[in-house]
Amino acid sequence: MAVSSVGTGDSPNRIDEGSMVREDRPAEPTAGYDVSQQRIRQALAEVPVSRETESVEAERVSQERERERERPRSTGTVYGTRRRPDEYDDPSSGQAAPVLGATPPGRAAATGPAPLAADTTTAVPVTAPDEAPVSRETEPEDDLPLAMEARRAVEILNPSGAALIPRPAKRRVMCIANQKGGVGKTTTAVNLAVALALHGSRVLVVDLDPQGNASTGLSVEHHTGLNSVYDCLTDGLPLAEATQQVEGIPNLWCVPATIDLAGAEIELVSVVAREQRLKRAIESYPEPLDYVFIDCPPSLGLLTVNALVAAEEVLIPIQCEYYALEGLGQLLRNVELVKAHLNPAVWISTILLTMYDGRTKLADQVAQEVREHFGDVVLEAVIPRSVRVSEAPGYGQSVMTYDPGSRGATSYFDAAKQLAQRGAAAGGEA
Repeated sequence: MAVSSVGTGDSPNRIDEGSMVREDRPAEPTAGYDVSQQRIRQALAEVPVSRETESVEAERVSQERERERERPRSTGTVYGTRRRPDEYDDPSSGQAAPVLGATPPGRAAATGPAPLAADTTTAVPVTAPDEAPVSRETEPEDDLPLAMEARRAVEILNPSGAALIPRPAKRRVMCIANQKGGVGKTTTAVNLAVALALHGSRVLVVDLDPQGNASTGLSVEHHTGLNSVYDCLTDGLPLAEATQQVEGIPNLWCVPATIDLAGAEIELVSVVAREQRLKRAIESYPEPLDYVFIDCPPSLGLLTVNALVAAEEVLIPIQCEYYALEGLGQLLRNVELVKAHLNPAVWISTILLTMYDGRTKLADQVAQEVREHFGDVVLEAVIPRSVRVSEAPGYGQSVMTYDPGSRGATSYFDAAKQLAQRGAAAGGEA
């Protein structure tokens, strides 16, 4: 039936709302369309359909459904028994379902009492005690990353109190210095101090940087008005009165730094023997100590000179980049000047490579050049770039307590062990 458009201006593709039939489709099939339909009908008409086959198939399906309804629900109720064959339940087979304990067809009846239900279960082979299978859940999983991390954390935190790191025979005063900023001086001082204190060493950290980052990393108050290292340098306050106990670590103490320390260099200009002020304060400390770490500011001013005069050893953290090597020569010259005029006992005992990125060739080149130039002074432990190391100060912790199983904590722990072993080999153990 042809469908007419509504109005003369309607589009030929408009759909009539009454019949919902597109007008562009012809009302009557074309000749080709009609021929195609006829061929399909002829092909379907030539397909033979056996009515006998349909009736046989329907009868078979009906019989299967009837047997399914008559079949008992409980088949194979005893654990370990085989499911009874389907033909036993088939009424057309002429055989009744066997009774539990009865002799199966084709088998001679056994003499003796009928077996119980428990006797009909399938036998399970018993293995010898030494051949007993081991559950996968009980096998050691020491090689898993989580197990390795947990083992490292226990070793670093040392909950048993075992002395895994040797203590020195005498007090070691170490100055951590590098005039380049951002190489890891404060991070190294804090984490080495915590690692040694967790294993029995008595450690004092002197924060000589006006920024007070070491005090922040150890969660020690360092606001204006508190006794600090500034008062020890300018007013001669005993170091013990400015010392604070680090929370959670019994063998660790800290002398905080405040912003007042920024003006200490100007105030000390007219003071006699101004380079000796920190040395005298440390020597008068009454409590026995194993290590004193002095965290220096990123400069070669009077504060750093005080630290070099007070220390016996210098630890230089070197970032594995070119800029860190560029200013290293000036620091070495300053150490030689202090050794020649103010402190003959000071020497560069340790160099630690920090912020190592193994993905870059530059880090490998810097590490190789430093080791070739300084030799055995460079520690074997290398501190990698680690997000955990950067996150820890935000929580007032070192990485040793923030995430003891991380790569950064493990690297600093290895550095602390090497540092202690070198000192024990040079001067004996306590």
